Amino acid sequence: MKSIQLTGYGKPHEVVKLIDVQDVGTPGPDEIIIDVEAAPIEPSDLYMIAGVYGNLPPLPHILGIQGVGRVAAKGRSVKHLKEGDRTMTPLFVPSWVDRVKTTASYLRPLPEGDVNQLAMLGINPATAYLLVTEYVQLKPGEWLLQNAANSSVGRAVIAIAKARGIKTVNIVRRAELIDEIKALGGDVVLVDGPDLSKRVAEATDKAPIRLALDGVGDSATQDLLNCIALYGTLVIWSGMSGKPFTASGPQLLFHEQTIRGMWIFNYFRTPNIEKVAAMYQELAVMAASGAIFFPVAGQFSFNQFADAIAVAEKFSGKAILTPKI
Repeated sequence: MKSIQLTGYGKPHEVVKLIDVQDVGTPGPDEIIIDVEAAPIEPSDLYMIAGVYGNLPPLPHILGIQGVGRVAAKGRSVKHLKEGDRTMTPLFVPSWVDRVKTTASYLRPLPEGDVNQLAMLGINPATAYLLVTEYVQLKPGEWLLQNAANSSVGRAVIAIAKARGIKTVNIVRRAELIDEIKALGGDVVLVDGPDLSKRVAEATDKAPIRLALDGVGDSATQDLLNCIALYGTLVIWSGMSGKPFTASGPQLLFHEQTIRGMWIFNYFRTPNIEKVAAMYQELAVMAASGAIFFPVAGQFSFNQFADAIAVAEKFSGKAILTPKI
């Protein structure tokens, strides 16, 4: 059985190896075995290779944090899946491998659809779903504000918000992205820059914005705080700028605003099984229909993993590893 393994931390060509590992064997009573069809390379994978991710398992370690495949075998106690079903690989269970064995009981059959899109279901759509639904209970017609709107999470936020009747203000860094984000369903798309709070207020007719989502950090954090309402909440889900988050203490104090951090890994430490299953069933329908869609830069066999990582490092569409090529 082939797998792509991390042997140390550093440059991918030095520390990532294609190796043979022992087969997973037969399933126990509550286990399923998934033949992996596709697994994307995520920024989190690249951070793990570099040794800067928030969760670094003991080395050596098989890489990959999400994917999709077909159920090859199941134990006698498993009722939620049958052999031949397409399903996700469990989140944060290594997926750059031919076959996965798991007891994850939140897994369900996936609808037919683009296998590459279904392979990307686990992390970014779920992060977006939780950002939209967990922190502030927005009503249809209300607004949320986000930066990094052209990221995978940002794209999914737009789709999930739109399905709930929530309007979005989307901040991007380049003017050429405006039409693309509007085509995805973004209600307002603005280029980051001076007087952002004034332009947001004009675009929303001064509507009170109770939720902002920050994937950038640095001064962008304060820029979003300047745009949201009294008692508003800002949720930080990434720091793409690579710089510290900046926020005004007096603003937080006098506006009683809240800043939260969000990392999906923590959500899956003690998941509510039925809630997670329902979330992914909703997201799977959206991915299969094309409502949630992420650009794909290419498909690569396991033997081409070095080329795949090089493509992923450009952050211009997902590189997908496909064991069966």
